[in-house]
Amino acid sequence: MVAVGGAVVDATPLWLKNAAIRWFGTSDKAVLLLGIVVVLCGLAAAVGLLARSRLRAALYAVAALGAIAALAAVRRPDATWLSVLPSVLGALVSAWGLRFLVERRTTRSPAVRPATGPAASPTDGQWDRRAFLLGSAGLGAAALVAGGSARLLAGGSNAAASRAEVRLPLPATPVPPLPPGVDLHLPGLTPFTTPVNDFYRVDTALVVPRVVAADWRLRVHGMVDREIELTYADLLARPLVETDLTLCCVSNEVGGPYVGNARWLGARLKDLLDEAGVHPGADQLLSRSADGWTCGTPTAAVMDGRAALLAVGMDGLPLPIEHGFPVRMVVPGLYGYVSATKWVVDLELTTFAAATAYWVSRGWAARGPVKTMTRIDTPGAGTQLRAGAVAVAGVAWAQHRGIDAVEVRVDGGPWQPARLAAVPGIDTWRQWVYRWDATPGSHTLWARAVDGTGDVQTGQQSPPEPDGASGWPTVAVTVR
Repeated sequence: MVAVGGAVVDATPLWLKNAAIRWFGTSDKAVLLLGIVVVLCGLAAAVGLLARSRLRAALYAVAALGAIAALAAVRRPDATWLSVLPSVLGALVSAWGLRFLVERRTTRSPAVRPATGPAASPTDGQWDRRAFLLGSAGLGAAALVAGGSARLLAGGSNAAASRAEVRLPLPATPVPPLPPGVDLHLPGLTPFTTPVNDFYRVDTALVVPRVVAADWRLRVHGMVDREIELTYADLLARPLVETDLTLCCVSNEVGGPYVGNARWLGARLKDLLDEAGVHPGADQLLSRSADGWTCGTPTAAVMDGRAALLAVGMDGLPLPIEHGFPVRMVVPGLYGYVSATKWVVDLELTTFAAATAYWVSRGWAARGPVKTMTRIDTPGAGTQLRAGAVAVAGVAWAQHRGIDAVEVRVDGGPWQPARLAAVPGIDTWRQWVYRWDATPGSHTLWARAVDGTGDVQTGQQSPPEPDGASGWPTVAVTVR
């Protein structure tokens, strides 16, 4: 299921991927796996019906399904020759079970055959209940063995226990406490720091890679003077820094939820690349995940002094497994698909001309700088309000440029300045609030942000592909 599901994800057109994210959000993978289960149930029923009259053809169909799954497994980026084992075992168990059950159908007794009409076929009978129960139990046991092999290959090692054993060192460069007034604490407004359980997750991993910290290795190679290989202990021994950073997904629609803010702990990528000695002309840092996913980051964005990290901690704790434990990348100012590789195990210095990363090969832009964006959190769309003072509030972000202003307008009226919350730096989002004297009737609220360079958020509407959505967020409300 995982191998075939991964092949489906890779082959899905860009427009359909975006539609799936819009329709199902972070449940898109569960929906895909459920769809595969439904299709498999239908195929299993068809094979079973075929076996009633043509057992050999049904066995060929089982073998074909197993071959398709094995081919999908062996073509995954992180595949080894053992990757075909679950599919092969599954096909063998299925073929054996099908044959076992068909051959144990009993023929009808001659005493109950109809007086006229064709004679019953050897397989046109009723089940021997005892044989059926014993056969089903044996089939179930064999299926568990086949499934267990997949479990072992997928990471039977205990990543959760490994994470629980990690003791993160204190940062060599801690960040100061958040400034007073960084969070406006308004009902309905997104908190400044996103709770880990609410932090968005958008990636291609149908099954989260489970990497044990003691087994983790990072290789730095390609257009460098010297190759470097790090263990997890090596990384923790390096000077670690903290940074408050907002991450956002390029798939996020205007006003969408795929953005979050956290405090990250990690080692500076620039220091590591300086040790490796980056060759002139190496304009792309191609990173690879433990499951084979690739990401191309502009080398200049890593080397220009911004807080680009190999992160090991998130909000004071080791990275959650679903957010990249033991190590992931975070780079301010870039969308996640070109900067935020989870479960990272390989860094190759190369060029954009020589290597194409996963999403870029599927139509997304190669570099992916974050666009200036804002979102209205409260009031929500369709809310019915009482006339009088209403707090219109939200968050705005333009990582590595910062937010200097947010403006709000009601219907077609003039843009009015909102009050901004405090902020620890230019790499995080910023809360804002506008006090609106609401009058009865139907109204549309608009918002736009101005970044630290003076650029105003564009009102031109565009979809997320190929380089991020644009436009002004709007909310329609009714005042009584």
